[in-house]
Amino acid sequence: MPSHPLEIGPAGQAAARAIERTRTARGYSQRLLATRVTAQGRPMTFTALSRIERRVRRCDIDDLVAIAAALGVSPCTLLGGPARSLETASAGAT
Repeated sequence: MPSHPLEIGPAGQAAARAIERTRTARGYSQRLLATRVTAQGRPMTFTALSRIERRVRRCDIDDLVAIAAALGVSPCTLLGGPARSLETASAGAT
């Protein structure tokens, strides 16, 4: 294991900003979002979420997928892709 954590790259930085921006736009506290993520089957504390948003902790792909589901958006949205909600994406997938 490396002696120091890996630096968070540009995609991770952008995802962290998008998580915070989307969370606040929905009016969710970090505690509420962490509870919603945990309900998705991915246990997360509000401290872990805070560390992701502050770009202190890396957000792995499983975290990203659960956070996106808890926010009601596509994981691509949090990665800087087209801003589509899950409802919009599901409607177009028929």
